[in-house]
Amino acid sequence: MAQSTEATLIYNAKAGTSERASPDHLVEELAAIGYRPIYRATASPDDIAQALEGARGTLFVAGGDGTLRAVALHLLARPEEERAALRVGVIPMGTANNVARTLGVLGDPLEVIRAYAGAQAVPFDVGRVRGPWGQDLFLEACGCGLFADVMAEYGPDEGKSVLRAVQAMIRAMPGFAPPTVSLTLDGRAFPDDAYTILEVMNTSATGPTLRFSTHADPTEGTLDVIRVAHSDRESMLAYLTSLLTDTFEDRPSVQSHDARVTEISYVGQIFHVDGETRQAAPGGRVSIEAWPGALQMLRPQRQP
Repeated sequence: MAQSTEATLIYNAKAGTSERASPDHLVEELAAIGYRPIYRATASPDDIAQALEGARGTLFVAGGDGTLRAVALHLLARPEEERAALRVGVIPMGTANNVARTLGVLGDPLEVIRAYAGAQAVPFDVGRVRGPWGQDLFLEACGCGLFADVMAEYGPDEGKSVLRAVQAMIRAMPGFAPPTVSLTLDGRAFPDDAYTILEVMNTSATGPTLRFSTHADPTEGTLDVIRVAHSDRESMLAYLTSLLTDTFEDRPSVQSHDARVTEISYVGQIFHVDGETRQAAPGGRVSIEAWPGALQMLRPQRQP
């Protein structure tokens, strides 16, 4: 059956590279590849619900990871039948664009749209979290350890910046002493340990393009669990170099496992869920599981 040509363009004018293409140019390019787009501007996450009213066919999200997350959370709150009828096409115009990078959607916004001509949707997994603070969903990653502590220090509301992230890491390192926690992956219990890094990845990178996972694939139904025992930690320079060269998983101290369900004991440590942090009174467990094919995402047939 032919795909609907109906489309809605969600455009965040505050995205990091929004000056590269105006809404009019994006609408014209979408029309050129056969869509009938309706343009909806958003200035904040509060505008998303209204922008999505009556949306059908394909949602093209022009913005960064924050805009995409806001749209996704609204879609994920809808009934499955209604959600499955909508496809999402990312037009990366943010600073990090972690979801877009994992899907191979990179380049000039107009070139990205041209690459969507004839594109098919692929099932895109989402992470579900249950912890003492409540329930959460994530597109990129969830975890505890140094990066979560850095995230709390970093203040993601101020915008993504590799330099600020490094500065926050330098501030967080001296007093960082991870607690000992229990870890279970798909029912397999590991010995209790303290972890410098314990990340559950859906995309290959999170935050300001920190590529903890080279092999994460949000279309395969599992999550990539990255862990570094505190007793095995290497120098911060070694980790920073590996993150910049996409070789983090190759470090001898880094362990990687695919899992559908990850359980971590909660002793009061800071967690991050995408770019937000969570903390509650100690006690209980944090359960992180894959939600296979929760969204339908367009993937270009060719690289932009």
